[in-house]
Amino acid sequence: MAFTLSDFDYHLPEELIAQKPAEPRDHSRLLVYNRQTGAITDDHFYNIGNHLPAQTSLVVNNSKVEKCRLLFYGGKVEVFVTKAVNDRVVEAMVRPGKKFRIGKTVNLADGISATTTSIAEDGIRTLELSCSLDDALIEPYKHTPFPPYIERDETLAGRYQTVFAKDEGSKAAPTAGLHFTPELLSNLGSVGIEKKEVTLHVGLGTFAPVKTEDIGQHIMHSEWYRITKEQADALNRSKSITAVGTTSVRVLESAADESGAFTASTGETDIFITPGYRFRSVDHLITNFHLPKSTLLMLISAFAGFDETRKIYEHAIQQRYRFYSFGDAMLIL
Repeated sequence: MAFTLSDFDYHLPEELIAQKPAEPRDHSRLLVYNRQTGAITDDHFYNIGNHLPAQTSLVVNNSKVEKCRLLFYGGKVEVFVTKAVNDRVVEAMVRPGKKFRIGKTVNLADGISATTTSIAEDGIRTLELSCSLDDALIEPYKHTPFPPYIERDETLAGRYQTVFAKDEGSKAAPTAGLHFTPELLSNLGSVGIEKKEVTLHVGLGTFAPVKTEDIGQHIMHSEWYRITKEQADALNRSKSITAVGTTSVRVLESAADESGAFTASTGETDIFITPGYRFRSVDHLITNFHLPKSTLLMLISAFAGFDETRKIYEHAIQQRYRFYSFGDAMLIL
């Protein structure tokens, strides 16, 4: 069946968009879907060990969110750094665009200015900053890149990082990992369910809207990932693999060969997973509830099944689950 963008649309009541995370982290709700039986179970995340297969490996993305949103003049001027070419030259989305014309220098704050040297077709500017991104002058203007559907609140910055975040480089959090606490990970480890780490720096491509009704025409932006030899060897010894989040899925499926075996690799992936895709390496998946018409929802539909995903989401809405980055989770077995 050929799917169109409209096939991945659904109506979500606005009040179900979570503005704050559950407290503690592992007290979010958990929907468990069994692909073999079609059964849906409602639970809480702290009980996830009761549902995971024995001795499965939890594969998490250890990327850390960087404060890449620079806000000036009380937020009226924004420079969202999508890529640092070097410490003073960046690629960025800007607001308002009319201020950032080629050859023009914009004063952003005392001692901070930016000169636009080029503009790409998608509107991304290349800017030369008057000071380094690491300069103390610019620190007060750095903010956490919360998604647009979450009200900005820097007091929640720590909650927009996973407890295992290490390598800074993501423009958004790998949100399925936000539900884990050190204690929960320790308890799972004590019964043989161990955490394995990979890295994928989440870029804007993961969240870029699909603009073509023919989803086959959508082009994914690439994202940097890494699996070390030690990590690959550990994954190859795993009895089964439970990916924590769609970003972990993208790493695993990019690094596995046709038989599902892993080798150490580092590079860029633009893998776009839609229904009909044959998974090579992932047995189970922990994920949040995603936006309509998103590439993330398409990936979930590929893993759980298109009709099954619609059934899961209808149940979640009916049962008032909380959606998106700070929302609840589901486990697909």
